[in-house]
Amino acid sequence: MSVSDRDEAASTAVETPPAADPAPLGLAGFALTTVLLSALNAGLIKAGSPAKPVDAWVGMALFYGGLAQLLAGMWEFRNRNTFGATAFSSFGAFWMGLAIMVVFGAFNPSAGFYGGEGAVWFLFCWAVFTAYMFVASLRTNAAVMVVFLLLTLTFIALWLGAANNAAAGSGLTDVGGWLGLATGIVAFYTSFAGVTNSTFGRTILPTYPLAR
Repeated sequence: MSVSDRDEAASTAVETPPAADPAPLGLAGFALTTVLLSALNAGLIKAGSPAKPVDAWVGMALFYGGLAQLLAGMWEFRNRNTFGATAFSSFGAFWMGLAIMVVFGAFNPSAGFYGGEGAVWFLFCWAVFTAYMFVASLRTNAAVMVVFLLLTLTFIALWLGAANNAAAGSGLTDVGGWLGLATGIVAFYTSFAGVTNSTFGRTILPTYPLAR
């Protein structure tokens, strides 16, 4: 490569615009899928029959909460956002993994998904992950911090509900469903704020950045 070719390549690299903020996409995928599954956990909607245990949330978990959120996480790597990359990639994989386990019968929707020791450990591990992501979120913004606080409480409630064999709409699984609905609502707001503020070029909906 000649000197002029190297200079042109360097110039092109410098002029390449950064990736657009993928956070509103990742948050929207997370929010919508969380609301659908949480409505089931809270007993607001009924699971499919045992012969056909795939509900509306499963498709969203595979493609919107799953694939789209995973892609958002990959783009956050491009933006050098360690927190966003870890959060979106992990929860994108979470939704795809959960949906696949339902499709193949590892979790049973008619029983609220959460029967057996495998489900208890599954939910416990995600509660631990979400708890330390909540700690990291204390240096992002208040909206994201509230999402992770509520999500941590959601996983703890679902974990304890699973440990007590609480089906959808009962016990701590019901509590986890309502906490999940609150989580989804705040995540929707955070996504709405991100895309609206970016489109208008100024703060329309505040997210209240936290001190670094």
